[in-house]
Amino acid sequence: MAVVTYLDNATTSWPKPDVVLQTLGTFLEQVSGVPLRTGNRLATETWEAMERVRERLATFFGNPDPRRVLFTASGTDALNLAIKGLLGPGDHVVTTAIEHDAVRRPLRTLELFGVTTTPVGVGTDGLVDPGDVQRALRPNTRLVILGHASNVTGVLQPVGEIASRAHVQGTLVLVDAAQTAGAVSFTLDDLGADLLALSGHKWLLGPPGTGVLVLGPRVDPSELAPLREGATACDIPDVTPFWSLPERYEAGTPNAVGISALGAALEWLIQEQVAALSVRLRRLTERLVAGLETIPGVQILSPVDLPQRVAVVSCLVSGWRPVDLANVLEKAYGIVVGAGLHGASEACRTLGAYPHGTIRLSPGWCTSEEEIDRVILALAELARKPTRTD
Repeated sequence: MAVVTYLDNATTSWPKPDVVLQTLGTFLEQVSGVPLRTGNRLATETWEAMERVRERLATFFGNPDPRRVLFTASGTDALNLAIKGLLGPGDHVVTTAIEHDAVRRPLRTLELFGVTTTPVGVGTDGLVDPGDVQRALRPNTRLVILGHASNVTGVLQPVGEIASRAHVQGTLVLVDAAQTAGAVSFTLDDLGADLLALSGHKWLLGPPGTGVLVLGPRVDPSELAPLREGATACDIPDVTPFWSLPERYEAGTPNAVGISALGAALEWLIQEQVAALSVRLRRLTERLVAGLETIPGVQILSPVDLPQRVAVVSCLVSGWRPVDLANVLEKAYGIVVGAGLHGASEACRTLGAYPHGTIRLSPGWCTSEEEIDRVILALAELARKPTRTD
């Protein structure tokens, strides 16, 4: 296999730690039943394996009640559950102009049914002003939704301060942590989040098909409708209260093998220490930004001097469409990066990078300084050979 320099971890992490691969194989070989609390051995062991991961995730995010950790099919699935489960006609939502389409598109659909939204802009530093969010609140504001970090610029938002202002009038706060869970150390209380949606396959280093929605104590399960209904891991009678956790939100056969592997990745992260990995990723990102700044024709769209950021950097290279540049980087240099709108079309529009999007560079847990330098040299070489002038 050819050597690959992989800087597309904001899309999905690669490679996965060995323990993730081993768990996938072992689970399928030795357990891999349909999870049921009571049943045959395989069913019970599968259910127990999922519950252990649920407990680990609850501890990891500082939630004292593991039942409030809900497994979903993806980060998008978690966001849809939170948004469509909570909102109804007459509700108002405050969000931002740089949210992922997994937030923007469900809201656009709900607007057809009487939900109203107010998008708040960002400053030149990429930050949302908590005062702007507070001024956008209305008496009927049910939810404030914002990403912990932009998946285009990497800017970490002042979520805690925004949440504090929203809570004054009883508004719930949904935080999209797809780009920070596993890359930054935090708890639910640190953010002031009432609902935390995240993807398992990005910085948590788990496999695709895994996501999580964490519910804080302010969320009343009887007010959060499920996206799907059916049989659950607990074979409960119909007279059981319909807001029971977590069963109400996990109908059907879950991705038990993926969840088990996510648990293995989480254990690996805890052992390696997320805080230490976060510092290393920041240093790699600073090295990358410093190198990009020296290349004529490269426009960095992520703020270059940030006190807080994640390992996500977007840029444009004069004379190159992002998708064309990404193709050449992979074919000629063995370098994999992200290109396009990154599922955040409005964020790219805000940055003046619509409709073609950006080149997005995101180092990961095993990226080396030598690989960062290799990417910088390749971009410098290609910047001298533009393919178009428009």
